[in-house]
Amino acid sequence: MLAYIVRRVLALIPIGFVVTLVTFFIMRLVPGDPAAVLLGPQAGLEQIEELRERLGLNRPLVVQYLYWLGGMLRGDLGDSIFLGRSVFQAIVERMEPTVTLAVLSVALAALIGIATGLVGALKHGTWLDQTFMFLGMLGLSIPNFWLGFMLSLVFAVNLGWLPAAGYESWTGGIGRSLQFLILPATALALQQSAAMARMTRSAVLEVMGTDYVRTARAKGLTESAVVYRHVLRNSLVPIVTVIGLSFSVLMAGAIVVETVFNIPGLGRLVTQSVLRRDYPVIQGVVLLIGTISLTINLVVDIIYGLVDPRIRYE
Repeated sequence: MLAYIVRRVLALIPIGFVVTLVTFFIMRLVPGDPAAVLLGPQAGLEQIEELRERLGLNRPLVVQYLYWLGGMLRGDLGDSIFLGRSVFQAIVERMEPTVTLAVLSVALAALIGIATGLVGALKHGTWLDQTFMFLGMLGLSIPNFWLGFMLSLVFAVNLGWLPAAGYESWTGGIGRSLQFLILPATALALQQSAAMARMTRSAVLEVMGTDYVRTARAKGLTESAVVYRHVLRNSLVPIVTVIGLSFSVLMAGAIVVETVFNIPGLGRLVTQSVLRRDYPVIQGVVLLIGTISLTINLVVDIIYGLVDPRIRYE
């Protein structure tokens, strides 16, 4: 197991390098000049060129990339052009709302998706199964930002049950924080819960047709014991894969939903940075999300061996 983990970590290094390369050069294709945005429309060409030189933006792109990569390897993501502080500090300040929202969304999506997928498989072919699958297709088709607007309109504006926007830290109380997070978490979770439901249903139906499940029933085990001890456990590998991928998707999807609900997280930080052409901040956030995604994939592979003893790492 240890040798497998070491090999996987070493394999992530070139992937991480490609992520930094793509992130850096794609950002430079975005029209706009950070120096011109920072100085405003009244600035002259001389002032803009002077600021570009001071910020190092007039250097060749390869030199800028190597300088940024060298700093990143030393743990220095650079300084924000507009915020007046380091990128690392800016990310840390905005990380809590985004991570909290993503974790809550994954938990909600897993709860809904696994439950509906399991029921759909056990009631295969019935009206309940067809209803869940229809709702799943509907959930996959609805954009999360539109769903966020609709949830805010109904439950915040019309009914007044929940806040329409904003964020409260967990330090102010779990109940108060959940009031602000439940609508954006639901908007993010429903789409992923539909994907989890479809995967759970397919995996459970496949396992239910195996010989050892029929043998367990023939031995006189109760249906609940067959389902939870044999069917569900042996269906967890594809389900865990979807849950792991969902966390990465929800981290990225939070960028749009945070803007809809005015949550001061990484999503709003990225949105503001794109408008300002604040390259170091955008690169830092994208690198963080890429690193989280790669780490989650590694953790999911390790979990495979825990949920299914038949898997061996050589």
